[in-house]
Amino acid sequence: MKWILLENIEIPQDFLQAVQKQYYIRHGSKSKASFVAQILWQRGIRTELELVNFLDFKNYRPASSFEFGKEMNLAVNRLKAAAILKEKVTIWGDFDADGITSTALLWDGLGEFFPQYEQLTYYIPNRLTESHGLNFAGIERLAQQGCRLIVTCDTGSTNIDEIVYAQKLGIDLIVTDHHTLPRERPPVSAIINPRYLPETHPLFHLSGVAVAYKLVEALYETLPDIPQNPLEDLLDLVAIGLIADLVQLKGDCRYLAQVGIDKLHQESKKNISHSRRPGIKKLLELCHKNGDRPMDISFGLGPRINAVSRIHGDGSFCVELLTSRDIKRCCQLAQETELANSRRKSLQKDVQEQARKKLGELDLSTTHVIVLVDSQWPGGVLGLVAGQIAQETGKPTILLSTDSLGTEKGESLDTKTNLARGSARSINSIDLYQLVQKQAHLLHRFGGHPFAAGLSLSVENIGLFTDAINQQFRLSVGGIDLTPTVQADIVVTVADLGRELFLELKLLEPCGMGNPVPKLLIKNCWFENISHHNLQDSQGKKIQYLKTKFVMRDDSSQKGFPGIWWGHDKNDLPQGRCDCIVEIDLNNIKAQPEYEIRLIDVRPTGDLGIHLEVKSHRSAMIIDWRNQQAENCHDSILTIKHCPTSWDEVKGWLKTAISHQKHLALAWSQPNYHTPEEIWLNLVGIAKFLSRTNQKTTRLKVLQKLGINDQSLDLGLESLKSLGFRVHAEGEFLKITCQNPVTSSMDYEVGLPGPNYGNIKTKIDCFCAAIREEQFQKNYFTTVPLSIIQSILLVSTS
Repeated sequence: MKWILLENIEIPQDFLQAVQKQYYIRHGSKSKASFVAQILWQRGIRTELELVNFLDFKNYRPASSFEFGKEMNLAVNRLKAAAILKEKVTIWGDFDADGITSTALLWDGLGEFFPQYEQLTYYIPNRLTESHGLNFAGIERLAQQGCRLIVTCDTGSTNIDEIVYAQKLGIDLIVTDHHTLPRERPPVSAIINPRYLPETHPLFHLSGVAVAYKLVEALYETLPDIPQNPLEDLLDLVAIGLIADLVQLKGDCRYLAQVGIDKLHQESKKNISHSRRPGIKKLLELCHKNGDRPMDISFGLGPRINAVSRIHGDGSFCVELLTSRDIKRCCQLAQETELANSRRKSLQKDVQEQARKKLGELDLSTTHVIVLVDSQWPGGVLGLVAGQIAQETGKPTILLSTDSLGTEKGESLDTKTNLARGSARSINSIDLYQLVQKQAHLLHRFGGHPFAAGLSLSVENIGLFTDAINQQFRLSVGGIDLTPTVQADIVVTVADLGRELFLELKLLEPCGMGNPVPKLLIKNCWFENISHHNLQDSQGKKIQYLKTKFVMRDDSSQKGFPGIWWGHDKNDLPQGRCDCIVEIDLNNIKAQPEYEIRLIDVRPTGDLGIHLEVKSHRSAMIIDWRNQQAENCHDSILTIKHCPTSWDEVKGWLKTAISHQKHLALAWSQPNYHTPEEIWLNLVGIAKFLSRTNQKTTRLKVLQKLGINDQSLDLGLESLKSLGFRVHAEGEFLKITCQNPVTSSMDYEVGLPGPNYGNIKTKIDCFCAAIREEQFQKNYFTTVPLSIIQSILLVSTS
């Protein structure tokens, strides 16, 4: 395991004072706030305006639902027609936390416009037998029940065959989703998916529940006199789904998470008899959470909602748990959910131990993508264990189970196929979705995100699939360092731990992708009062899931500080002095809440076998603003908006930034390309215009007009010469003439057969090939992880 420590930077005094001011506003007491100021600065928050906008959702203006354009209008109009015609409408959800909360949100939101159970129903596939997405059997069942409109949530974008089948049965579809887009727009009444928006758009990172919320929001705005309950009542569901689904907390995602957590906390403080959502209230009680922090969702509500389908397959009662007002029923369902989560922990531990044994049989030096198979593994926990293995090894991991062989429920196949089903999890910014998609010919079903996906395939194809995906990794990813890493933000002592540090770091919340929970490095410490025990479920029965408790000590204080290490026993802690990476948390289980640390990783002090890499100031100098909205310019920042095509360009910029003692902001976005052939036609058009008007232009203007670099332009000018043009360079100016114009303009454009056809075509082909290579390089520099950019640049400038 490689540890990375961000170097401590001297923070400008005016920024530190701004952070101290915000701490006082929020907590009513003074603090040095130096730790959180350091982390904020490292994460690119460097002015008071940026700080206030980051911390206070009241300063944020969310995007309109109708920024989804005509698709949102189509969806609203189709729902209005369904209401007028009294058509039966079904919400088709998904079984994970994002899908469950999406379904619950639409059940409440659309329930303001359609009578529940009479005109409006919902359907959630079974995790263990149906997998994600639409399926034929479910659609046929809904058609028999008289359904005429399906509204999907968190699913459906790529289910083209199922959509066509539904249409044949007289069912229209409105798809709300955030997963990968199909190549062409599906034949639906409307598709609302933020991936159709530019990556810089504030709605781009919405999860399934947030997309569903935007649909309901549009209905509220269009038909404001119909709803009886305020739209804001749905925001707690939005927060649960957003944070549980691990999306980038940027733009509207961060805003919705902030306001949703605020709503969730307000509800949690009410007596259960006055609560709008008694099921959530009871579930928070069972997991000893207050609902005021994102951790209450990511470690409390989210895993419990997910656990129901992982254990039972059918997770539909979770919708009732989240939406019912029947207190007795909700308390019963919350208890069942808690028991399912306890069972999930035991199964997860068992599968994890078995997977580690199989891992020991692999040669990890030659394995790039881990694929493990077992006939007895329960499918519901494979994604969780795959994620753990990926974290431990630094390699993308796929776990497959052949437990329930046969065809998947809902599939119309003439012959039965023995299928393995499983889950994939990625690591180190590797797009696992693209890797697996390249093996589509070997798969039965596949879908998901770049970092998490589900798949099924014929058992006989597992060997071929394993070899193919590892070969694809070598070809497309190559030499990325897959050493597992953990990054510490700041160094603290035991004396620093406590309420003030906790409240400092709480300013960063909600944390998630793009804004991780701060990790603290504590050096030269040791453990005392160590014990471990199995957890107990809500009925007092032990479950096979360990928790080690300890008190951490160092030389900074006479007092120790309590902590826990999940999933480990006391023998896993080294004796003697150690270095540790931890997170600080608040334990609400006891009557008097106490602060504690959660151990992430530990090593003996001075252990040279485990690498500690300090990210130097040069690394911290590089700010990643790619594919984001333009940031404010500062004198201390060198902003690069032009997408490079070589490492030499980027290295040159960093050297300039270092020499001027500035930060380097990578601020380019994914270009909107013309095809090489279109660029060629544009170049010919420029040449014809300059020849006809006898005007000059500069190379810079031509480069900007075509969106290419100097080397490609030189090849383009050579291609023009082969068509009879004369190119005169006069300093930075270009003059293009043609003494013998070709009679057909198409001869200029594509080099149709003629005396010099072969020579002309070769030069045009070379020009187009150069454009393709240039565009490939720009795509690479737009998507390559910042960690790789930092590692390459630091080596070159050290």
